[in-house]
Amino acid sequence: MDRIKPRTLSGFMELLPAPQAQFEGMLERLRKTYSLYGFTPLDTPVIESAEILLAKGGGETEKQIYRFTKGDSDLALRFDLTVPLAKYVALHYNDLTFPFRRYQIGKVYRGERAQRGRFREFYQCDIDVIGDGKLDISNEAEIPAIIYNAFTSMGLERFKIRVNNRKILTGFYDMQGLGDQAADIMRTVDKLDKIGPEKVRALLIESGVSEAAAGEILSFIAITGSNGEVLQALEGYRGRNEIFDQGLDELGTVVKYLSAFGVPEDHFAVDLTIARGLDYYTGTVYETVMLDHPEIGSICSGGRYDNLAEYYTDKKLPGVGISIGLTRLFYVLGEQGYLNPDQNTAPADVLILPMTEDLSPAIAFATQLRNQGVRAQVYGEQKKFKAKMTYADKQKIPYVVFLGEDEISRGVVKVKEMTSGQQQELTPEEAVRSIAADLEKLKGQAPIREDKA
Repeated sequence: MDRIKPRTLSGFMELLPAPQAQFEGMLERLRKTYSLYGFTPLDTPVIESAEILLAKGGGETEKQIYRFTKGDSDLALRFDLTVPLAKYVALHYNDLTFPFRRYQIGKVYRGERAQRGRFREFYQCDIDVIGDGKLDISNEAEIPAIIYNAFTSMGLERFKIRVNNRKILTGFYDMQGLGDQAADIMRTVDKLDKIGPEKVRALLIESGVSEAAAGEILSFIAITGSNGEVLQALEGYRGRNEIFDQGLDELGTVVKYLSAFGVPEDHFAVDLTIARGLDYYTGTVYETVMLDHPEIGSICSGGRYDNLAEYYTDKKLPGVGISIGLTRLFYVLGEQGYLNPDQNTAPADVLILPMTEDLSPAIAFATQLRNQGVRAQVYGEQKKFKAKMTYADKQKIPYVVFLGEDEISRGVVKVKEMTSGQQQELTPEEAVRSIAADLEKLKGQAPIREDKA
């Protein structure tokens, strides 16, 4: 029989057990953070009707989507989590309570060219707040607070959330007589970090913007300083355009509320270069960057949109949301050495090595441990002692418990702490309490550690 060479498709991530445990740790912290803010978990099918997923697609979406037929059905793999959310809200509108706050963590698929740090199958971790007709501005301020808490809970500290409002940009371009070109100009300006101001200027002029107007645009988006200083500079434009004024009021409210939400000012910045390339954003927009690795680009982005489900219902459903591309972020963190090597990634906290033919006492002790939330594994394989210890060492299991005839007759267990090598004899009850207490100290370890030294 010919053997098939095992392989993983290009653009698909497959992890070994230890890094998979680190990845799961990040997922767990995101779920916990999202839940703290009153978001409900949601899952939607990976496969949908192609008609549903491509309702507002075309262009790059249609080129990259995985599409196939099964019988008479035209099907596709979900491209993101936003379009399935739009369908879900439109379909279940009468059964939902608004504002509808959901988080969804799941795999999405894009048939783009696989390259370093870019995947064809990857996890997105999204939150969205959907209103029925209206949605209060406070939701737009809460989103950066969730971003801040999500990343700090994972151990990431050196990042900045960059905030802007599309209405400010739209109003400014109206002032310059460029209202009809606003969307195209925003897409060009959004490339500033990648190509620099001179190339942006050239692209603007090439698209029909006058040299004078291109200069005005670049001067405007170059306004910098503290958040208060940027807002004060923008006040100089007030009164010249109604949309601009509305955007400035909204941005000022978001900045004011952010401190109340507990976000330190050194972790967010008003940045007029942020526009987001997608046209459906209409208000506040966000991009989050790692300060020590700006070349990575945004690790979390999103914003406010006016009508989530316009292709599926005539109900007006405004919303605000963000997405973290966790697979790419995890890859980048690993490549840069940010994953915490001291995190407990073992599949069990305790490995019990029975030294008797009858495994009942070992199984009973494992049950005691599990009843107290301690992960326990009984090693029942008939192998030499050295092989058993090698197994525990390779799995990085923190504790090994020896249980032989002598220990059973005296009503004790022998506990070895693998890092220090220290051993002690304890009653089963004492052992459970001691191990559980020590493991509590390990629980605070975050998946990310920035002090790589």
